[in-house]
Amino acid sequence: MIKKIDHLGIAVTDLEEAIEIYKNIGLEFVGTEVVDEQKVETAFFKVGESYFELLAATDPSSPIAKFIDKNGGRMHHIALAVDDIEAEIQRLIDLDFEMIDSVPRKGAHGNQIAFMHPRSTKGTLLEICSKQK
Repeated sequence: MIKKIDHLGIAVTDLEEAIEIYKNIGLEFVGTEVVDEQKVETAFFKVGESYFELLAATDPSSPIAKFIDKNGGRMHHIALAVDDIEAEIQRLIDLDFEMIDSVPRKGAHGNQIAFMHPRSTKGTLLEICSKQK
C-alpha cells in the first residue's frame, strides 16, 4: 500500500551548484550520498515529511547522465513510500503496470527501490521505495 510521497527526484548537471541553490531557497540540507550501483551522487533536502533528491551522474553511462543528455536537468521521478516493496511490485504487475524493476534494488538512504515504466503512467517515472529489511 502506498503511504506517502517519499521524495521528488531532480536530475542536475552540477550537484554542488544545485545544492547551493536549494540551500539558498531555505530548504533543510540533509546530506549527500553516492549510490555506486546507480552511478549517481544524491543530495537530500527535507521538506516536511518528504524530501527533494538532487541526482547527479557519477559516470557517463548512468541512467541519470542519459536522462540529462536527452532532457536536460529537470524533474526526474516521484518516489512513493510503501511498507512491503515486494508485495507492491507484485500488486502493480497484477494490475498490468509495466515495471522497469521486477525485483527491488539498492537506493539511497538504505532504501530498496523499484521503478514503474513511464509508459504505464502516461509519461511520469514513478519509483516505489521502502526501508531495507
